[in-house]
Amino acid sequence: MIKRTLEISREPAHLAVKLDQLLIQRPEADPRTAASVPCEDIGLVMVDHPQTTYSHAALARLMDFGAAVVLCGRNHLPAGILLPFSSHSEVVWRIDDQVSAAKPLRKRLWRQIVQAKVRAQAFNLSEESPARAKLLALAGEVKSGDPANVEAQAAKIYWSVWLGAERPFRRDPDGDGLNALLNYGYAILRAAVARALVAAGLHPALGLHHSNRANAFCLADDLVEPIRPLADARVRELAEWGKNALDQSVKAQLLQLLVAEVRTDGQTGPLMVGLHRTVSSLVQCYRGTEKRLLFPAALDTS
Repeated sequence: MIKRTLEISREPAHLAVKLDQLLIQRPEADPRTAASVPCEDIGLVMVDHPQTTYSHAALARLMDFGAAVVLCGRNHLPAGILLPFSSHSEVVWRIDDQVSAAKPLRKRLWRQIVQAKVRAQAFNLSEESPARAKLLALAGEVKSGDPANVEAQAAKIYWSVWLGAERPFRRDPDGDGLNALLNYGYAILRAAVARALVAAGLHPALGLHHSNRANAFCLADDLVEPIRPLADARVRELAEWGKNALDQSVKAQLLQLLVAEVRTDGQTGPLMVGLHRTVSSLVQCYRGTEKRLLFPAALDTS
């Protein structure tokens, strides 16, 4: 079953739990009219209203059922994430596999990640675009560990034509407008990847390439790279509709990324399911039973 994504942002709410149902209670409303959702059906809760309150029991029960809770800050961008401790039966063995992963293996896997990201960026561009051919060529040049930083070379080309050759775009993580939309979309994807990692018994802090000691989600930041172009495509579509500000309707559209149909190793299904296939392939790579990572891709890639 596809897990549901809930967003709390339109008005204040109190989150409580009763009989394993998450209750969403509005201020001054009759408690008997509270909306309810089975905790077992919830995959992610995005909270973006400063007056939202919670019961301890509600948060604990969401963790019991493997949900992730994302808290947004004053700028309405995700500021933190609450994840459950893994209850996977092989969690100790799997984290041991992570810690024991040799540097050559990590570098080979990073190569696959960069190649997949650059190809996904290429497929986001029109077939007639010269930049598309350049990116596909660059993807073939990536070496183990990406010592030539092909990822950065590709990004420079990609963003310059992302909105079209006549509309150069500058990617600025601290910018507003479409940059804010991209940040929001990336944060949603990052949270979903982190949730999939924990569910598989892996530790999201033990990265393949990212290694910032202050970053608790290095591995999530590694695996999210090839699926960022899915958010890029959605934001560009919103821009074409004239939606350039991070308002309520735009957030709802970006949250739909998690249920977007993608293709993973020939199988079609929602992105959240595809992410579990990605993480499963990583587990097999750690164990030495597989050499190839599987990544979700848009259905219209060719």
